[in-house]
Amino acid sequence: MEAALRLIDPIETPPSPEAYRVLARKYRPSQLNQVIGQDFLVETLKRGIEGGRLGHAFILTGIRGTGKTTTARIIARSLNCEKGPTPAPCGVCSSCASIAQDRSMDVIEIDAASRTSVDDIREIIEASRYKAVSSRYKIYIIDEVHMLSKSAFNALLKTLEEPPSHLKFIFATTEIQKVPATILSRCVRFDLKRIESTTLANYFKTICAQENVSCEDEAIALIAKAAEGSVRDGLSLLDQAITYGTSSVTVSQVRQMLGLSDQNALFDLFQTLLEGDVSKSLETLRYFYQEGADPLRIVEDLLDLTHWLQCLKINPSLAQDVTLTAEKRGKGLELATSLSVPTLTRFWQILLKGFEEIRRAPSPQKSLEVIVIRLTHLAPLPSLHELLNGEGWESLEKKKS
Repeated sequence: MEAALRLIDPIETPPSPEAYRVLARKYRPSQLNQVIGQDFLVETLKRGIEGGRLGHAFILTGIRGTGKTTTARIIARSLNCEKGPTPAPCGVCSSCASIAQDRSMDVIEIDAASRTSVDDIREIIEASRYKAVSSRYKIYIIDEVHMLSKSAFNALLKTLEEPPSHLKFIFATTEIQKVPATILSRCVRFDLKRIESTTLANYFKTICAQENVSCEDEAIALIAKAAEGSVRDGLSLLDQAITYGTSSVTVSQVRQMLGLSDQNALFDLFQTLLEGDVSKSLETLRYFYQEGADPLRIVEDLLDLTHWLQCLKINPSLAQDVTLTAEKRGKGLELATSLSVPTLTRFWQILLKGFEEIRRAPSPQKSLEVIVIRLTHLAPLPSLHELLNGEGWESLEKKKS
């Protein structure tokens, strides 16, 4: 009997490791001075909180990943902190802790994308009559507020215009044009701008240092550029790069992860296109194909290079691109000096049209090869201005022969 009992004894399982937290959540700001790239917003909120001049309703707008919801939570902590209102909430009091853990009864977050009806807003209006349970203010954070229905917006108007003294509203949206003017006129509006690539790169380097991850400056600059001004997008890419590179971030790994083309090969491709060398251009394309570069990405890179060369043509100081080394800048200056604006404009137009063709083509790689063939035949031809002035006839006859 004892032996049988021993056989059915439960086996002790080791405790499961703590779930991994992505960088975007791990390094989410908890105070205003930790928000990057939004200086006007930070200074205005700091002075408003310190001077007791904050309104009863705010609306935060901007592209994804610039800190709208994060800022809304920071405002809630700042207003309800037991040591406040203060622009630097302590983070340890019961109010700050409950807000950080999403269990505060006085800070209610609502996703307007899933609660769009007028009945949902009526529930908010009914509950807003009662004071906060344990905090200074009752705060409603409504994310993606532009998703509310017209009747829901109308139901909110009166309460939003004359709310009780204990009530605050914080709205967040990515599509401010869909919010009625009657709502906007009752809110303090903050437009969160895209974060500059340099600011993002410096921030990502700091995070890599805290994570004990080695990183190359050019690799971080590529991630910052690919983020397109969004901190969250950039942190997601950095997280992926760290995982892919086993705690190291290198240029080659980031290029492969993002499907980017090699910059040296890209310059070589641009040069062969200008020279009209079809076979060498197609050979360079096959190299890109073997490296896994996406055809649309190649055209985007060529468009970026064409734009950069036009900037260099006008004023070299306008083209300080952190993603390019000094050697590549030197190549760019040489190309910009030798090329005319009409030639670069023609390249831009063909590439832009080709971009749309690739998106619709059943085989993007074959479509890209046709575009390259088109460029090699058109690039050596004289411009319309040269033909009208009789300057390009000789080169045109040589091309025909």
